[in-house]
Amino acid sequence: NIQKLQKRMQELETSDFDKLCRDGAKELAARLLRKVVKRTPVGQYPSGSGKTGGTLRRGWAIDADVVKVGNEYEITVFNNVDYASYVEFGHRTRNGGWVVGRFMMTESEIELEAQAPKILEKKIEKILMEALNGK
Repeated sequence: NIQKLQKRMQELETSDFDKLCRDGAKELAARLLRKVVKRTPVGQYPSGSGKTGGTLRRGWAIDADVVKVGNEYEITVFNNVDYASYVEFGHRTRNGGWVVGRFMMTESEIELEAQAPKILEKKIEKILMEALNGK
């Protein structure tokens, strides 16, 4: 049994940790995307105006590539809608007033940052259990 365990631990050692990190980054990005889309406001227009809301919400996306920079893995969650930053951080109005930002990305990022260690721990634990159980 010890030899089997040793063999499984060697297989774990040679397994692709780069892939694990990239998969973890993609999972965290997907979770962040879900959170930020849920928090993104949708414009309300009077019926008959010909306008529909949801452009900002539909604008969220994830870059397909995970980039390794030093010891860190980066993936980009972005919104290409031109007014996204104004909704996020707030903006001045024409008459000198101020529209308060909604901070949908900022709040989602803070929330996910608190959850990330637990999410990644479960992912690593699953891989370790599979290695120890010989699956």
